[in-house]
Amino acid sequence: VQLQASGGGLVQAGGSLRLSCAVSGGGFRVSSNAMYWYRQAPGKQRELVATITRAINTDYLDSVKGRFTISRDNAKNTVYLQMNSLKPEDTAVYYCNTYIIDRGTRTNYWGQGTQVTVSS
Repeated sequence: VQLQASGGGLVQAGGSLRLSCAVSGGGFRVSSNAMYWYRQAPGKQRELVATITRAINTDYLDSVKGRFTISRDNAKNTVYLQMNSLKPEDTAVYYCNTYIIDRGTRTNYWGQGTQVTVSS
């Protein structure tokens, strides 16, 4: 299973970006698994930003609620993170993630990360 993240960049505060995470390989379908977006800022721990479940239930880090939206396109096997009203504190490397449990063993899959920089 391969996760390819893209869409990061440099944006001014108040601007928007849309991150994409294209999934391929292993017969993995985003419609059949929970998908996650994490971020890691310099000197900080990686934190969970957004979740979308198989049933398309979503959850968000408190600091991004109302500004970020996670979604998926089953036909493209891709998950998105729409980020609006960006703030300098959103600056981080963003990673998409999922996992599979097979015969009791959990395997995590990570995208390569995409840099988001928000200038003030």
